[in-house]
Order: sequence, then C-alpha cells, then structure tokens
Amino acid sequence: MDPRVREHAGVIAEHSVDLGAGDNVVIAAHPVASELAVALHEVCGDVGANPVYLSGDDRASRAYLRASEGEFETPDHQRALTEAADVFVFVRANENVTETSDVDPAINADYSRAQQPIRKERLSKRWCLTGFPAPANAQLAGMSTEGYENFVWDAVNKDWEAQREHQERMVDLLDPADEVRIRSGEETELTMSVAGNRTINDYGEKNLPGGEVFTAPVRESVEGSVHFDKPLYRQGREITDVRLEFEDGRVTAHSAAKNEDVLTEVLETDEGARYLGELGIGMNREIDRFTYNMLFDEKMGDTVHMAVGMAYDECVGEGNAVNESATHVDMIVDMAEDSVLEVDGEVVQRDGTFVFEDGFE
Repeated sequence: MDPRVREHAGVIAEHSVDLGAGDNVVIAAHPVASELAVALHEVCGDVGANPVYLSGDDRASRAYLRASEGEFETPDHQRALTEAADVFVFVRANENVTETSDVDPAINADYSRAQQPIRKERLSKRWCLTGFPAPANAQLAGMSTEGYENFVWDAVNKDWEAQREHQERMVDLLDPADEVRIRSGEETELTMSVAGNRTINDYGEKNLPGGEVFTAPVRESVEGSVHFDKPLYRQGREITDVRLEFEDGRVTAHSAAKNEDVLTEVLETDEGARYLGELGIGMNREIDRFTYNMLFDEKMGDTVHMAVGMAYDECVGEGNAVNESATHVDMIVDMAEDSVLEVDGEVVQRDGTFVFEDGFE
C-alpha cells in the first residue's frame, strides 16, 4: 500500500472527524477505493472504533434506479443506521464516471427527495467527504494515474493549520459583510446580501481536501446573471456553460450548452432548488488545475462557486431563512481573468489574486 494512503486515513481520523474509542463509524467507498477503506479500518482498530463498510458501487445504484419507477420512500433501515452512527466517511471514486448517465433525471430527483431526511441527519454528525485517485478520475482529468495520485495527495496531505490561517484572512473580510458583488467577463454580474450569515473556514475537516471559505446568501437577495464557465458532472453527465438569471433570489431563467435537461430537473427538484444555498471562495493553491472533480475543483484559488439548493444550517444567522432543498449542486466561475470580487464595495480579489496576497496591485 502506498504510504500516502495511510497518511490520508490518518488525516481523516485525526483532523477531520476526531475519531475515538467507541465511535460507530460508517465508511462508504466504491470498491476501487478499497485501499483507503482498508487503511480506515486499521485506524478504527487502533483507536477502538466500530466500523461498518458500505460499498458505494455506481453499477448497483444504476441498476436500482433504472429498475425503479420513482415515488421513493425514505427507507427506515437506512434512517436507523444513520441515527445510530457517530461518524460518516464518504470516499468519492469511480470505475466509470458516466455509469449513471442513462438514469432518467426525474428518477434521480425523486430519489434525492426521499433521501433528504437521511442527509440532514448525517450532517448533524461528524462527517468527512473525501476523494481517492482512481484511474477513471485520472482519465477524466486528462492525467496519468501517477500524476493524478500526486495531485490528489498533495491537495489532501498538507499543513492544514497553515491553510486555516491563510483562509482566516478572507473570513475576516466576509463574515461581517453585508453585500457581495461578483463580476467576471461580460456575462457575470451578480449581487447578494450575506448580512447576518456566518462565514465558515473549511480547512480539511468536513471536506478533504478543504480549501475554501463559504457562506449562505440571504435567500431573496440574489440579483443578476451568472455564467458558470467551468463544466460539471451531474448524474454521470457533463453539463457545460450553465447560465442562470436571478430575481428576488430565485432562478427565473436558465440554460446550458450541453445536457440542459439535467439542469432543468435539478432546478425542478423542489422550490428551494431555484435559490442559492451557498457562496464559496476557493483558496487551496495546491489545486492548480481543473479536473472535473467538484470536491477538488471548487477549492481552486482562482474561482468562486455557488450552489443551488440546500443551505448549510451553520451558515445561516438568527433571523435569516435557511433555504431548504433536497438538492445541493455546486457550479464554478473562473475568476482568473477579467474578474473582480467585491465585499461591501471594496475589491478583495482581482483576476484571481486576493487583496492580502503578493501581486494584488
């Protein structure tokens, strides 16, 4: 086993979820990531935790969803497992990144709605979402397997305290703010209020790799238009050139150059899916290229991302509404060129460089 796999498992256990004796742990990982699952089981044995292993096989998920007719119910046995667990570790990895591409988007939306209570329960526990450098993900990123392994573990196995300090400077600017304005190219001009909401410093705890600061917009405050110029994979399909228009916080018009029907189904999941639940600012400089992996791509230092759908409770201040939804879909704006991020009228990032970094002027 590559020693970096055990280091990865150690970062999860010690830094991300604070694993301890007696913890009931659910480890969900595709079989292609079995080495990390094995290393996590070793750590559980070392500390006296109790692991349960779930194989997150996309082929099995596809078979189930294609055989179903929708109108799912929240499964009681899955809810019981979730309630009994103390810690969740989810490992993203693929054998085929397009395995679920022939599942009806409407079926996926139905299933997502049924899973919403379970997701909310998981979010109340200690949890970590991470990634494993599987060959299929390397291929999607346009990299060799070895090159992708180096990329992933350089982003994961790093000095997270130093990263926290770097990001805290952005938290200090955003947390007390009232308004954020995002301008990029000729098609993105968006304003939103964040007044009263909290900014979270993500330095490798719940998401590993970490490398962003994020908050929730005030629900009805988002105004303008945005072009998400980085593509994303959703339900095994590539969605490109997403454009959204907002009035009073709500998406009033949308388009995509490719797989617009998938985007439409996302936005029609429920009423909350047409509002923004998250504004995130990427700050992990180890992630220096786009790889079609949102867990990594949204942390790039020259990007901002926004998610339609569910807002995280921890971001929403007292008196502000929490946007509720069964979906949460992140999309990225490249801020490296012809772009400005403003906080209360002050430029805090220009062409990808933050005000507290060398080269800002």
